[in-house]
This record gives sequence, C-alpha cells and structure tokens, in this order.
Amino acid sequence: MADFLMPILTADMSAGTLVEWRKKPGETLRRGDIIALVETDKGLIDIEVFSPGVLERIVVAPGTTVPTGTVLAVIREERPTGAPVTAITAPPPIAPILPALQPVSPPPAHPGPLLPAEARRKISPLARKLVAELGVDPATIRGTGPGGVIRREDVERAAAARAAAPAEQPRAPLDRQTRARQAIGAAMARSKREIPHYYLATTIDMHRAMSWLAEQNQKRAVEDRLLYGVLLIKAVALALKEVPELNSLWRGSEAVRSDAVHVGVAISLRGGGLVAPAIHGTSEQDLGELMRRFRDLVQRARSGGLRSSELSDPTITVTSLGERGVESLFGIIFPPQVAIVGFGTIVERPWVVGGQIVPRPVVTATLSADHRVSDGHRGGLFLSAVGRLLQEPERL
Repeated sequence: MADFLMPILTADMSAGTLVEWRKKPGETLRRGDIIALVETDKGLIDIEVFSPGVLERIVVAPGTTVPTGTVLAVIREERPTGAPVTAITAPPPIAPILPALQPVSPPPAHPGPLLPAEARRKISPLARKLVAELGVDPATIRGTGPGGVIRREDVERAAAARAAAPAEQPRAPLDRQTRARQAIGAAMARSKREIPHYYLATTIDMHRAMSWLAEQNQKRAVEDRLLYGVLLIKAVALALKEVPELNSLWRGSEAVRSDAVHVGVAISLRGGGLVAPAIHGTSEQDLGELMRRFRDLVQRARSGGLRSSELSDPTITVTSLGERGVESLFGIIFPPQVAIVGFGTIVERPWVVGGQIVPRPVVTATLSADHRVSDGHRGGLFLSAVGRLLQEPERL
C-alpha cells in the first residue's frame, strides 16, 4: 500500500482544499492520471498520480482543507507476481515557505471564570458573582478596595466601559487574490532573507532574431505563428546546457543538478496573482511545439486547469514585463530553484555595427542567481550564451 498525500505544489504552499475526486475506490490508476482536483491560493490544480495501482480507499472528503503531507487516499500498488515488495521513495518535497498547520487543542471547560490565585484572593464574593454574570475579565479590573480588592463597583465600572467601547467588527474572510498575494509575499520574503542573491545584466542585439522570426512567420499559418517570447525561453533552456549548475534544485541541505530542463514561465492571472508552471523538456522541443505548449499553458493557468507536476517541476524561471513597457527587471529566486531570468521590452537603440552607429532592436536580459551555487563568472557565461543563441536564431 502507498499513501497518496496532499502535495506541496509551490514553495509557499502549506495547505490545500480537496475539491473533487476524479477517481473512485476500486478504479485502476496509471501514471499521470488525474486523481483529484485541489484548490490552492494559486487556483484549481489537477493532481496527478505517479505510481500505478488501484485506488484502495479515500481518506479525505471533498470540501476539506488539510495541511500539505496529509494522507488523502490509499493506493494499492500493482506488482508482478512474486516480485519483492520494495519501499516507495517519493521525490524530495519542496520545503514549504509557511509553517504547516498544527492542530489546536480547545481550552478546557470551566464552570466559571478562571482567575489567577492572586485575583481569587483579592475579589469580594459579591464582585465574584457579578463577574460571572456580566462576563467581565477580572484581569482587566483595577481593584479600589483595601489592598487592591476588587469590589462590586469596580466590576460595574469595567462592564460599563466595555459597553461604551465600539464593538469590534468581524473580519471578512480573505479572498483568493489577497491570500495569493500574502503567499507570494511570504515566499519572496523568505527568499530574500535566506538566499544570497547576486545580479547580472546584459543588453542583447535582437536584429537577427526579429528578422528571422518575421521570415519564419510568413511561412506559417496565422494560428501557428511564433511569438518572440518562445525564442527567449528556448535560448535560456539551451544556455543551461552550457552552465548546468543554474539548472539545480535545493534538496535538503544541498543543491542537486537536474538532468532535464523544465523552464517555468511566469504568468500573471486575470484575477491577480502569479504562477510559474513548467514547460517540460524545454530544451528538447522545437519552436513550433514550444509555442503550442506555451499557449496551452497560459490558457490553462488562467482558466484553472494546471497539473500538479507543472507547478512542482520548474528547474528555473523566466519572467518578463516587456508587454508593460518595462526595460529591465531583476527577479527574486523562487525556492527551491537557484536562478531566475528576466527580460524587458524590446526597444530601439543606437548600436555600433562595423564601426557605424545604426538603430537596432535590443533587449535587456538579467540574471538573479544563488551565490551558494554559482558565482558571477558562471552567471556571466550563462548570459553570454543566451545572447549568442539569440543572435543565431536558426540554432534554436
């Protein structure tokens, strides 16, 4: 048997709400099947199962909010007859940004107000009875009797003052956008506090890339045309092959290099907030397939159809505010990743070509990286590789 747990989908996730089970007890599960729908501060996420078997038992009912790591269901794993039983080793979890929810024990019930020993010795019998009737906390009452004894008049005065004070308005529950902003804020605060960032920037001539892109799009149907953003994503993925330490994830106390490149793309949501799901196998996709996957990812991110693996698998993130006219940005690393790449808007600038000043479309690329894993020299080689690849678009 194997426990199916509430996953940690992002580093800032501490709990999730089980919305719906997509499988029933007794159903056969294949690797990659969607077993449940979970709501987090990032929206509705399809949860995949990674071990084939049979759904033996459901533990958590729909509508229940539970901490990450809680057992949601039990899966009976399928093994060949006579095969030895081996323990299932789950991939190392992402360390959560927020503390896990802890059960809180209710305070013990008492027949009357619970007073400290000193207060019990310094309150008159009549005042003690009045405290119980009016529901006044004796700790807030200043006794005016001999030796500080609380008298009936003191209790009445405290009750009147409480009645005259404005009533505290109940707080409205936080909406998803506010909760998402708080979660992002907690994640970024921890990142800046715990990760020694270093920052690099370079300006890249995009003349050849944009000219090549225009020629390619003339040959494509409208629905298959490429956005220049996919050139940036592919260039980052290929550059990681040259500087692989930036394609790492923290696992416990060490950064482990990932063999596969899964570039996470920062996507702003219509209702507010941000997600950065992964395009799996980014470096292995041609630009046409990469464009289709990118469009699909954006559509599902904004409609609530992301898969759990898309949120948990990014090995590096690419972010851009180019559509907002921002020329450069320095991102904050999202744990457990060790780097984030930023791109600004493409602007026309005077550029020296062959000894002459000519107008050129250029873009500013930035790198924020973890100094425990790489240094400025390696980061510079990475940005140099990104720039070289963008000036040789036929290699992408």
